[in-house]
Amino acid sequence: MKIRTLIVDDERLARARVRRMLKGEANIEIVGECRNGAEAVRFIRREKPDLVFLDVQMPEMSGLEVLQTVGARAVPALVFVTAFDQYAIQAFDFYALDYLLKPFARERFAQTVERVKEQFEPQKSPPPNNLEERLVSLIKDLNEKKYLERIVVKTAGRVFFLKTDELDWIEAAGNYLELHAGRSTYLIRETMHGIESKLDPGKFLRIHRSVIVRIDRIKEMHPMFSGDYTVMLRDGTELSMSRTFRDRWEKLLEQSS
Repeated sequence: MKIRTLIVDDERLARARVRRMLKGEANIEIVGECRNGAEAVRFIRREKPDLVFLDVQMPEMSGLEVLQTVGARAVPALVFVTAFDQYAIQAFDFYALDYLLKPFARERFAQTVERVKEQFEPQKSPPPNNLEERLVSLIKDLNEKKYLERIVVKTAGRVFFLKTDELDWIEAAGNYLELHAGRSTYLIRETMHGIESKLDPGKFLRIHRSVIVRIDRIKEMHPMFSGDYTVMLRDGTELSMSRTFRDRWEKLLEQSS
């Protein structure tokens, strides 16, 4: 029996690495690769693969959001590929055959492949009866809006969690975001739209197409002739609020008055 396998990761090199490590595995047939969550949802629904190597942290639509969209009864067997965000840890306990923590070694990948093969052996006893029920529960839980409490940051060869309460402001930098926290600045691969949708709107406000600020870090604001505002933070940082996003600020003021 061939295990029809899909690789989902927004990074081309990461997809190539998984493909390369699967090369030579007689029981595994790679049937496709997807660069983002939307592609993954379409492929899973259309081709119904047996197994998916699924990156958890992707811009726009995360791996866990792929599960939500596909639905519990259509989700294939999973191997999560991640840098350990909080939702992924929860998902491992519920459903995944295994997980791979980036950057993973060949030996660790080989262990995952063996675990996958064992699961697909014909003589293998069926999974627990409540497996699908547990995944339904997981997806229901994920559908209840939860805002980020911490962000996975990779820097200087290490991975750590940055609490969102420590953030002062966020700025777009090409395909990345700069996270400003006190005197430190961290770079993560994410989009402004993606991070904005995950942050509590009661605590964070987008003031420009390329800037999000933590509301309680704002010290004062000064109107400009153009209709824009200069936003001054408590640490002295000056940012610009464009007219496009001024309505959000005024709405926030109305709610708090």
